Amino acid sequence: MHPIVVMGVSGSGKSTIGRALALRMRARFIEGDEYHPPANIAKMSQGTPLNDEDRWPWLETLRGELAESVRRGEPVILSCSALRQAYRDRLGLGLPGITWIYLKGEREALLRNFAKRSDHFMKANMLDSQLRTLEEPVDAIVLPCEGPVDELVDRAIRSMHEA
Repeated sequence: MHPIVVMGVSGSGKSTIGRALALRMRARFIEGDEYHPPANIAKMSQGTPLNDEDRWPWLETLRGELAESVRRGEPVILSCSALRQAYRDRLGLGLPGITWIYLKGEREALLRNFAKRSDHFMKANMLDSQLRTLEEPVDAIVLPCEGPVDELVDRAIRSMHEA
């Protein structure tokens, strides 16, 4: 099984869908946010967007985690914003066949999702920065950022089988 990356801006449901998909597929789940260094978390907690210099080491760590799972023959699903094509290219370096699942939503839907969570370091006021940075993927399974989790997971699995 090739790695799967569930991507999108903050508030799109990456972690929720990624976890549910991993559970359904009996795969290792990597929560990308858990791999941010303390300096990145502090920056985002203060409402300061990350720049590329902040992101490159984090993306390289995530790529290493994906590569290790592939090396062990372990199914793996990563949740990661992967906002720009350059970030996706870095994540996929040496890992052909990644399946990208893009959780897409309008700003209003994303803000509704933000309102449902209270324990995340990423604040809703940074959403506009992420939306400006986002380069929508052309090679991804696209799912809405809202809807019943089980239905979205079913759609993702169906789409992967059809591809």
